[in-house]
Amino acid sequence: MADDLCLFSKDSLVLKPSKKSPLVLRMVVVIFAMVCGIYICSLCLRQFGGLSTGSMSIQIVNRSCELTDIEPSERPYVHFPKPKTFSRDECECNPVRYFAILSTQRSGSGWFETLLNSHINISSNGEIFSVKVRRSNISTIVETLDKVYNLDMFTSASKNECTAAVGLKWMLNQGLMQHHEEIVEYFKTKGVSIIFLFRRNLLRRMVSILANSFDQNAKPLNGTHKSHVHSTDEAEILARYKPTINTTLLIPNLKQVEDLVTKSIQYLNSTRHIILYYEDIINNPTKLDDVQNFLKVPKRELHSRQVKIHKGSLSSQVENWDDVEKTLKGTPYQSFLQQDYNM
Repeated sequence: MADDLCLFSKDSLVLKPSKKSPLVLRMVVVIFAMVCGIYICSLCLRQFGGLSTGSMSIQIVNRSCELTDIEPSERPYVHFPKPKTFSRDECECNPVRYFAILSTQRSGSGWFETLLNSHINISSNGEIFSVKVRRSNISTIVETLDKVYNLDMFTSASKNECTAAVGLKWMLNQGLMQHHEEIVEYFKTKGVSIIFLFRRNLLRRMVSILANSFDQNAKPLNGTHKSHVHSTDEAEILARYKPTINTTLLIPNLKQVEDLVTKSIQYLNSTRHIILYYEDIINNPTKLDDVQNFLKVPKRELHSRQVKIHKGSLSSQVENWDDVEKTLKGTPYQSFLQQDYNM
């Protein structure tokens, strides 16, 4: 029996190597490596969130943004917003500054805002609180501010991903003074920087308000009301109207606006802020460099397409100038009668 089991000789058990065997072995090794690779990848995917039904989803770990190059005193004013409506992509760790332009109507804030928006890294989203529902109470105000500073407020000024400074224009009579305590707390907590912009010559502002009010009703520009214009022809048409100023209410009105401006600065004095005047920017364009330094953005040459409507002396812009002159002479507002800038 043992002999039967050993019928095969030793030589018969030795297989002659085939010329094709190295190629087969290589293919086996490659297939084995591929299977191992797929298995390892599947383990990694499970660790980062796994496979979802019908499609593959990978959980991305958020990258933390550091403030290594920013001075400690500036860190409360540097932010890395995470918008809900879009991804900042490669700009997610680009720091963003929050700001608000606080002003009064017809004080040059519209022109000033177009200057800021000509900067590639600045987004100022306009007079957001001109919409009454947004300022109906402090809750809606905070909700609106959060939307602006989280980059989720879309306007023509939005630069989205790589913006370096985002803000809005806010008139003092649009809920700001009524809720000033809560708003100051919000600005300080969120690290919002304030740009106050006012006019020194409140008489010029009054002329602009009266002329704009007339334009709203008369609409001399082909039946269209325009608060701001972009051509000299349109500016000349609007400048033809000369308002008549009520001299009885003139001084009380000037004082009312003066007090409003003073109170606003007092209320928000504890915030990080800068105070600008329209006339100073007209007379000294380097003031715009101060604004860019304040917002910590790269210095650029700023420009605006807006054309000034009322130019020259005030005496040529007011119908009852003699009465206005008599009313203001000898008062603290006498200086308003003088030429304050050339344009």
